[in-house]
Amino acid sequence: MIPVGAVLAGCTIGAGVALLIKEIARPAPALGPALQRLNHPAPPRPELSSADRDERWGAWLLDHLSRVPGERVPYRNLALVGQSPGRFMLTKVALGAGGLLLPPLATLPFLLLGMPFYLPVGVGILFGLILWFAPGLALRDQARRAREEFAHAMAAYLDLVALRRAGNTSAEQAMEQAAQVGEGWAFVRIQEALARSRVDKVPHWESLERLTNELDLPVLDDLAAIMRQSSDDGASVYATLRSRSKNLRTELLSDQATEANADSEKMTAPGALLAVLVMLLIAFPAVIRILNT
Repeated sequence: MIPVGAVLAGCTIGAGVALLIKEIARPAPALGPALQRLNHPAPPRPELSSADRDERWGAWLLDHLSRVPGERVPYRNLALVGQSPGRFMLTKVALGAGGLLLPPLATLPFLLLGMPFYLPVGVGILFGLILWFAPGLALRDQARRAREEFAHAMAAYLDLVALRRAGNTSAEQAMEQAAQVGEGWAFVRIQEALARSRVDKVPHWESLERLTNELDLPVLDDLAAIMRQSSDDGASVYATLRSRSKNLRTELLSDQATEANADSEKMTAPGALLAVLVMLLIAFPAVIRILNT
């Protein structure tokens, strides 16, 4: 009589050998189901569906509200900070609608008790206008700071390109090698522009000029012009690059000093008011005593 354990062991080994042979000699997949899977991809994941829905709503709002006179979408600033125009427009509409509806809804019980309706409606219109323009103002400030950061990165990038050119490296290779050194978002944008120029088979300075027009980065114009001159005339641009880097740093320091002085001047009035209040608090007991005598 054959033991049960031996039978189970033999069945297990046989099943394993059969699966191994099946995997090794796997037949070609059916062409019809394979094409169907390629032409009809899987539905989006749940965590991405909400983002896609927001983008669709934002695109619809952008298509309809961009036709309104006086409404301009800052595409360059949005591209600089990495925000889509649809999401920006959706944020503006959501904040404006919230500011418009919040005061009337918050004072609804008082309206039922006889409060004049024009007061919350007026406050709602005021809040709606303020919140409607708030994203644009925040985006403008964020883009301004991003351009300042890019200018600081460009000062370092100019020095790196100059060092590569001093080592008898070609203009395009010097730009690529210098861009690979940095890891910030500014260097990433430059790396992407240079990679796009390789794909499009155009000189690197033309890609930098295109990036300047897309993101409104004037600091790239000088580098593109200098490298174009170096390629056309074969001139040594080491001194030119170092001089431009030094001038750019001087301009940035001057702008920072001007901003610091402006912030100091803004604190003058609050400081004077605080001094007046302290003087009134100190003199108040003496004045009260004189008046009571």
